[in-house]
Amino acid sequence: MTIVSFWQALWSFPSPLFRCYNGARQIALLAITLVVLALTGLATPASAQTAPAQTIWRLLDYIAVDYPEAVENGNVVNQTEFDEMVEFSATANRLIGELPTSSAKADLSRQAASLERIIAAKSPAPTISSASRGLAADLIAAYPVPLAPTVAPDFARGKALYAQQCASCHGVSGDGDGPQAIGLDPPAIAFTDESRARERSIFALYQVIEQGLEGTSMMSFADLPPQDRWALAFYAGSLAYSEDAARRGQALWESDAELRSRLDLEKLVGTTPAALAAELGEDESRQLMAYLRRNPEAAAGAETAGTLTLARTKLGEALAAYEQGDRKAATDLALSAYLDGFEPVEAVLSARDHALMIRIEQAMAELRSGIARDEPAEAIRERIATLDGLFEQAESALAPSEASATSSFVAAFTILLREGLEAILIVVAMITFLAKADRRDVLAYVHGGWVAALVAGAATWGAATWLVTISGASRELAEGFGGVFAALVLLWVGIWMHGKSNADAWQRYIREKLGAALNRRSAWFLFGLVFLVVYREVFETILFYAAIWSQGNGGAVLAGALAASAVLAVIAFAMMRYSRILPIGKFFAYSSALIAALAVVLIGKGSAALQEAGYLPITPWPGFPRSELLGLYPTRETILAQVLMVVLLALGFVWNQRKFGQQRTV
Repeated sequence: MTIVSFWQALWSFPSPLFRCYNGARQIALLAITLVVLALTGLATPASAQTAPAQTIWRLLDYIAVDYPEAVENGNVVNQTEFDEMVEFSATANRLIGELPTSSAKADLSRQAASLERIIAAKSPAPTISSASRGLAADLIAAYPVPLAPTVAPDFARGKALYAQQCASCHGVSGDGDGPQAIGLDPPAIAFTDESRARERSIFALYQVIEQGLEGTSMMSFADLPPQDRWALAFYAGSLAYSEDAARRGQALWESDAELRSRLDLEKLVGTTPAALAAELGEDESRQLMAYLRRNPEAAAGAETAGTLTLARTKLGEALAAYEQGDRKAATDLALSAYLDGFEPVEAVLSARDHALMIRIEQAMAELRSGIARDEPAEAIRERIATLDGLFEQAESALAPSEASATSSFVAAFTILLREGLEAILIVVAMITFLAKADRRDVLAYVHGGWVAALVAGAATWGAATWLVTISGASRELAEGFGGVFAALVLLWVGIWMHGKSNADAWQRYIREKLGAALNRRSAWFLFGLVFLVVYREVFETILFYAAIWSQGNGGAVLAGALAASAVLAVIAFAMMRYSRILPIGKFFAYSSALIAALAVVLIGKGSAALQEAGYLPITPWPGFPRSELLGLYPTRETILAQVLMVVLLALGFVWNQRKFGQQRTV
């Protein structure tokens, strides 16, 4: 179904407003398409084919960690452990042979066979560890699996889960002396053993928690949600380190901006303390692991600096391409700097320093516009230098120390209030219209539409948290196309409602057409329209909430959401109550003006989102005011889109007045 064919269907139904009801199924399809678009980012869920790769990785990690307990100076010191090493290396080799075909598979098989041989030869532990780690790294590169959580795990949740699920074997403090550990062979792991902890990453702990460990009493906890498994892995991984080391690690972390930019959440999850010690030294490694494994949200904050580093890199590449005369490459790289480098931190930055977020967004738009206009290379260089300075300010604003409960509350409150208000205005207008038309039997479809949008929003939250990464481009496209389409539908609805603002016209419409028009197709159209409008706002709210939630202060975020919900409920109640006592003519006059205004707002927002996704050109209009609430953006394209919408609405309203005047004359 194309947009053209949808609008053909939209106009085929015989009644000004309810022509569009013939497109009810198309509306529903479009709504579903928007949900799918929102969930299809650059990353995809792990498929069933990655499960064998995870098993192999786990076996290799076990070999790297436990081999020193089996062999010492070329002699077997623990026959049971050595037999496990032989078995696990053979199993890993066999499973690699069963993996789906890829260009890297032959080399992986060669490495696995080599690992088997050097284990059988009782080679030194460093040799085995290096071979196992190297094979594991190449395996993950060839058969990717999720390497890190999408948001910072809840350490307190991990502690509670450990007490419920793990303490009976591993002990309350992690010493491996729980009441059910007696007689276990092999014995329960002591998480407090720092020599073992040095060789085990959080990712390795997560893999064992998810899949269990064959040949041991360690069962799989795959029934736990992924975020709970990550939380449990972080807690277990922290038990080898003291609170005192964590305090020193916090001071080290907060005093070293360069360190914060290097060690993001993914690196923290995938790096062993031993590997980090090789970079920083034993003491610093121990202190940082003690702090960050207890406070993963701090490393999640470091990701913001990491993405800004990516933005800087992309802008540098864009400048190089532009100076070489490759304008297309420069344009693509500048767009990538925005979507892949700045977009991921935009929500958090907006919550902490909205004015700075706007300055960066405008500066990046002006840069892309300058490239499109073939500005001199020196001018492009100056624009990029300006952005570099703005990024420095952003890094300071995004520092973990700047995350406060107050800022989280205010961000959660204002975001939900702003996005929810638009949806409520439209839903209340629909409900009141049906009540005045005495068609309460159709209200269920309107309520079903916004309820379905909330359910789809919850599914989007879950997917964005545990299954996929919603890319910047996917986000902007979903918001852009959703906003533009909703604006076009509201254009027609607004003109139609204006045409019924005269009581005589309304009574004539009720008498002649409404009973036949509001059939099942009509009701499903209302469902689709309400779903589309509400889901667009829910989708944007979810992305902002996911970003501020990952910074900690979850209680403040929930409090802000509840406060905004209460305000929205009061607004909805007041609108419903007031609209019931309005005369029918005034109701339609006010409602048509409201819907017309929302159509102008949405066409502006949708056009701006399509500009940010690179689907529309950008021509800055310096000095023009910006207001996200009104959908005003200082670019000629968005302004012209809103002007065109105003002109179409004005023409529709004038046509209604002339038509009604002619009917009165007759």
